[in-house]
Amino acid sequence: MRALSTLALAITATLLMKCSSNENREYRKDVCDRSTIRFSQYSESVKDTFFIDIQLPKEYFEKPQEKYPTIILVDGNFYFPIMSSIVSQYEIAGLLEPVIVVGVGYKSFKTMDSLRVRDYLFPKALPSDEMNAVGGGEDFYNFLTKEVIPKIDSNYRTDTANRMLLGHSFGGYFVLYGLFNQLRNGTSYFKTFISASPALWYNNFYLNQLPELLEKDKKEIGLFISVGEMEDSTWSVKPVKDITTEIQIRNIKGLEFRSMVYDHLDHMDVAVLSFTKGLQELMVRKGEAK
Repeated sequence: MRALSTLALAITATLLMKCSSNENREYRKDVCDRSTIRFSQYSESVKDTFFIDIQLPKEYFEKPQEKYPTIILVDGNFYFPIMSSIVSQYEIAGLLEPVIVVGVGYKSFKTMDSLRVRDYLFPKALPSDEMNAVGGGEDFYNFLTKEVIPKIDSNYRTDTANRMLLGHSFGGYFVLYGLFNQLRNGTSYFKTFISASPALWYNNFYLNQLPELLEKDKKEIGLFISVGEMEDSTWSVKPVKDITTEIQIRNIKGLEFRSMVYDHLDHMDVAVLSFTKGLQELMVRKGEAK
């Protein structure tokens, strides 16, 4: 991941202060208010401890019979404070349906920056990738689907047919790998996938298999892929345009697909806009069928 700007770090630090002033030292197993929960969870799949933040809809306790879609964000240390605030305000304004937001992160921001390479990429890096990535994406995917999701579903009123997976950069690659894994194994953990600036170049464009797998699948899926116009034209923008073309020419039944190249935006500018627009365009609303 590119170095985060001073401004972005300042925004994140300010938002994190809503719940805890010592986030970079440890996660507290407590509740900031009735709608915000934070806890740690050891993963049998990854053999490491992760830290989970949950934001419930503002109406959650007022409507005890209601079930809600779930958003799962990777890189939770960075994106949960931002997106939970945006989702909350958009719910109040009627711009988004009420949702449960789940951020999956690490003990600290520094830890996240080092371990995301371990957890978000699959398969193992090629020598040409010039990076030490062990290919732990499958283990992390198993952690989400077999450990995190069952815990969330058992403790909160979730709409189990309406989960969304969101990620940026290596996290955006992981979102598409999650879709790849789901298609390959015939599972249905997630209905919507929002991938911002995915590292499609990884492992000699390993995920370029996705269009063919999507064409064979019969389930209804929402997919949003984006990139910034100011990102590297060869390794970032072109791969997104190429996979977009491959998906579009197949006219895949059951796939609701969006692809965006955002003018004048660079790598770190794309994520929040993509997450917000992707949710607005692809979230299944009450009473709607796709």
